[in-house]
Amino acid sequence: MDILQVVGPLVCTSRIPGLDRVGLRVLKDRMGQLQVATDPVGCRPGSWVFTVSGSAARWAMGDYAVLTDLTIGGIIDQWGDGQTNAKV
Repeated sequence: MDILQVVGPLVCTSRIPGLDRVGLRVLKDRMGQLQVATDPVGCRPGSWVFTVSGSAARWAMGDYAVLTDLTIGGIIDQWGDGQTNAKV
């Protein structure tokens, strides 16, 4: 699992059947590297999230037919050092 920040939605005009009905989000890590994840929880830009990767990402979507290797597992409200989900 990783903690990443939501940059925004990823809009695609055409998708393969395994991704045709899922929300996609562009995420970035603290170094600014971008990744794409499926979003079953409905995240907004600026939110910090934790992600599930690998084959567990397909299970996290609730449908093993969804072709993903990175899924948002939840929106973080706050973590141990007092950091909140405010925009950074």
